Amino acid sequence: MSNFDILTPVLPESVADATVVVWHKKVGDNIKRDDILVEIETDKVVLEVPAMSDGILDSILEPEGATVTSKQLLGKMSELAVSGGVTRATTQVSEKTPSDRHSASLTTNTKSSDTVSPAIRRLLAENDLDVSQIKGSGVGGRITREDVEKVLSSENELSNNQENADVKPLTPFNHIGDRDEKRVPMTRLRKRIAERLLEVKNSTAMLTTFNEVDMQPIMTLRKTYGEKFEKQHGARLGFMSFYIKAIVEALKRFPEINASIDGDDIVYHNYFDISIAVSTPRGLVTPVLRNCDKLSMAEIEKQIKLLAEKGRNGKLTVEDLTGGNFTLTNGGVFGSLMSTPIINPPQSAILGMHAIKERPVAINGEVVIRPMMYLALSYDHRLIDGKESVSFLVAIKDLLEDPTRLLLEI
Repeated sequence: MSNFDILTPVLPESVADATVVVWHKKVGDNIKRDDILVEIETDKVVLEVPAMSDGILDSILEPEGATVTSKQLLGKMSELAVSGGVTRATTQVSEKTPSDRHSASLTTNTKSSDTVSPAIRRLLAENDLDVSQIKGSGVGGRITREDVEKVLSSENELSNNQENADVKPLTPFNHIGDRDEKRVPMTRLRKRIAERLLEVKNSTAMLTTFNEVDMQPIMTLRKTYGEKFEKQHGARLGFMSFYIKAIVEALKRFPEINASIDGDDIVYHNYFDISIAVSTPRGLVTPVLRNCDKLSMAEIEKQIKLLAEKGRNGKLTVEDLTGGNFTLTNGGVFGSLMSTPIINPPQSAILGMHAIKERPVAINGEVVIRPMMYLALSYDHRLIDGKESVSFLVAIKDLLEDPTRLLLEI
């Protein structure tokens, strides 16, 4: 018998262990190569464990909810071998083909032909039933159709009960009068988010400064060139590419905001990897858009769309989430008018963009209605002084209000 092990994937150095989230297969299931057997959740991503070949799932050693480490044994499979043109499982349980079962049943039924009619023999063969296990209720102990159907009904009920026993019961509700509460375990990602939020609060001197930007120039530009841009590049001209371009230019002018603290040292980064906050069904994650200073606006839009899709589908990898020198979060897509975003450690700053709302503003001594957006920069005051933070935010504002400067880099 040829068996092989189902192992936890190799976890990154920064990840000590993981949790078994769900087994997609049950013991005894036939498995095809590349079928997803089990999902493993780390504090960053969900890892899928595929089958390496066709086979049958023999055992599950680590059930759902178990904590596992890198390369730990999760279960075992028996490999399928091809013999005589028929694929058979190399397990200790012999499997019969439909024709084998039919022949065997006919042979067994022939031994008791006096109590089994041809029609009943055919019904027994079709359902792989043993005549010796059925008690006939007809005249002279003859087996009737009702006797067979009774056995089939009993077997189906037993099978359903077994399947229901394999399914984990839902967490019961606590009834408090006419109100209910439900207690569910916190996911590993949610635990890690909570830990990082507390870490930021306790280990940084975080402040937030605000400004506002007139989005009319960018909205006019998008309206004028958006359709042509999409036809030429195959990507929609969104706001994010303008934001990223403005951030990169501002970071070049204020390198402290692109730096981080490591012990007693300040690490200045000569590259521009921007983390993009993405909301997923599992929680907020921050995949990284790398080398943003070398990307065109079309490339930025395409990569952001790709990362967002991977986040929604649970396909982000550890590499997608590793690194980043500065974070951009856009709460405006959910309607947020203003917020104080929390720094993503070990970074030193995060920029929050918000909903664009028409408001009356004074321009050249006149009150006009313009599409305005609030900006919020949260920063670590241990590294970044107030002057640099305010000047950085003003630079973002100026670049967005005159997007031509983004192209000229002035």
